[in-house]
Amino acid sequence: MSRPLHVVIADDEELARRLIIEYLRPHPDITIVAECETGTEAVDAIQRQQPDLIFLDIQMPELTGLEVLEISGRHTGVIFTTAYDQFALRAFDLHAVDYLLKPFSQVRFDLALDKAKRLLATDKQTKTSPTQVPQDNIGVTPNVIQHLVADNSIKNQRLMVRERGQTHSIPMGDIRFIKAEDDYIWIHTASQRWMKTQTLSEVEALLQSAPFVRIHRSYLLHLTAMSHIERPNKDSIVAVLKSGETLPVSRAGYERLKPHLSGGTTQ
Repeated sequence: MSRPLHVVIADDEELARRLIIEYLRPHPDITIVAECETGTEAVDAIQRQQPDLIFLDIQMPELTGLEVLEISGRHTGVIFTTAYDQFALRAFDLHAVDYLLKPFSQVRFDLALDKAKRLLATDKQTKTSPTQVPQDNIGVTPNVIQHLVADNSIKNQRLMVRERGQTHSIPMGDIRFIKAEDDYIWIHTASQRWMKTQTLSEVEALLQSAPFVRIHRSYLLHLTAMSHIERPNKDSIVAVLKSGETLPVSRAGYERLKPHLSGGTTQ
């Protein structure tokens, strides 16, 4: 027998949390592992508990629901709850099948939960049988969540990082480069660096409309931080930053850089 699904409930309204708990009572295959009143609490609970499913309010103190997902890097197993029709309608336009629009009934809740369970089961089956293609698109898909998070990050022109119990908002314009290292990244500014558990590809998606270029499998470079490129020898290329630091540039990275290079930038 498989273990119950672990659920985190994140909503700043106590009555809303109590309602979700009440609606979950008829579902013995669900275990609530955390209740959160703020976005910061939600991030910590998600990272600590690694729940199967999250009921996540959009508007919360300290961090919004989208900021919670950005910081935690969570892209699956999310059911948004919101009182804002505009957000819900936009989500449906993006083919995110289920958002719970407050106030919602037990029937509506059960439909959303059933779809989420089927999506989780499909994801699990896909991981064990990677050649099998899912037949139905149910729930809030990872691509939709990434799209929503990226839109929010670009609109606010910043990246969110939670480090040592503190939340930092890093303006995109302050970032010089981002380096991948094992299962996390280092975000470098002129005065500091921050570590974040995220892949370079994921953060590249967040910065898709900003002046960042993937110059190497391990590096994203902010173009305004670059002085010029050099060829130390015939087999290597480096980007020289205005700070004097040098970053490796792969052949594919150089092709991506080419459209942004002007006369006199190479040596």
